[in-house]
Amino acid sequence: MSKLKFGIVGCGVISKTHASAISALSNDAELVAVCDVVEEKARKLAQDFGVKRIYTDYEKMLLDSEIDVVSICTPSGMHADMAVLAADAKKNVIVEKPMDITLSKADKIIEAQNRNNVIISIISQHRYSDCMQLLKKLMNEGKFGNIVLATSYTKWYRSQEYYDSGSWRGTWDLDGGGALMNQSIHYIDMIQWIVGRVSEVFAYCTTRAHNKIEVEDAAVACVKFENGAIGEIVGTTSAYPGFETRLEIFGENGSAIAVNTQLKSLYFKDGSENEYLESYKKEEDGPAGASSAAIKEEGHLRQYRDVINSIKTGTKPLIPAEEGRHPVEIILAIYLSSLTGKPVKLPLESDIEILERITQIKGKGF
Repeated sequence: MSKLKFGIVGCGVISKTHASAISALSNDAELVAVCDVVEEKARKLAQDFGVKRIYTDYEKMLLDSEIDVVSICTPSGMHADMAVLAADAKKNVIVEKPMDITLSKADKIIEAQNRNNVIISIISQHRYSDCMQLLKKLMNEGKFGNIVLATSYTKWYRSQEYYDSGSWRGTWDLDGGGALMNQSIHYIDMIQWIVGRVSEVFAYCTTRAHNKIEVEDAAVACVKFENGAIGEIVGTTSAYPGFETRLEIFGENGSAIAVNTQLKSLYFKDGSENEYLESYKKEEDGPAGASSAAIKEEGHLRQYRDVINSIKTGTKPLIPAEEGRHPVEIILAIYLSSLTGKPVKLPLESDIEILERITQIKGKGF
């Protein structure tokens, strides 16, 4: 198969990371079209990456027979509608996180993927880091033994100006949530992917430092895992000036701590950590509390390479559409727990109750 031709829809900040990943894989990929309802944004991205075809109408871009893959970088609440249209046009799809902001919309993406026999992959670039790959391997090998406690911390900072920079930011309708849905989702995905599926949450969410947003700027959740472990998920966009993300795993036979996808601590009772550390390639830390503009491109590049290989070989990527659903479900369960004051069991049967309760607090914050 020759080069795969890509089109990007949504030419905001994160689109540059996607375009750079495509450009870095020039032997296998080419960015041939960009689309945004704001023509100036589309023209700027096109100019920066040498793209000739510019669209302001997404459905017209989907008629472009040369495009093999569509990368969706629009506001979160638009992801499913656009992904379904692309899949029905027989395009493969890469969707920025979160895949969408409700389970019903997430399920529509999965159904479109299966109905059209196309590949839809949801961005979760940290899964491709050497650190997270090693922790997943160690977990699969049972090196930690029974997991006792696992924690995920995302203590970042976003100014009011950040939320004011786009009318959709900090809204339930298009952002779908705040510190959890937009920022902490990365490490929420890591904890459930490495440690195991979550079976129950009890949570508190609040809006304390940003008085112009509808969504949470801080959240704390106690979690139970299906394997019997307990844990904690903490996320905020109010920790000035922004601090690192942390994933901590404590098992009966060993412990591990990752900071900004860099393995900081690894210990096993049998003293075998050195054999793993010797082969572990140290990665450069990303900036603490990184904004979209500061996100390292290596993770996206690895995910793009994986998706391209999957399309060419007919195999599943590491993160097909159904994998992107898990962190969204956990986050919605956390919101529901905070709004009801009760523990919430997973899997959620539907998101009807949480959507009804969110409607009641729109415009107010938690």
